[in-house]
Amino acid sequence: MKTPQPRYPSPLGSMQGEHLDLNAVKQRGWQEQHILVVSDRDERLNTVEREIVRKIGNRLYGGAAKGDRHG
Repeated sequence: MKTPQPRYPSPLGSMQGEHLDLNAVKQRGWQEQHILVVSDRDERLNTVEREIVRKIGNRLYGGAAKGDRHG
């Protein structure tokens, strides 16, 4: 059975969200508000930098509960 092609775009198309570039949001957050969003697993960081991020996160927010570690 052939389905007829719609003659107009679906009104539901306007309800789809736009693609969000997360790195651009993080960059703008740092540049405009000095908010840093970084993972302790970010491959752009070296071992020492990752450990610093981990220590800061643990000091501010507490350590991860057992089993809560992402990966």
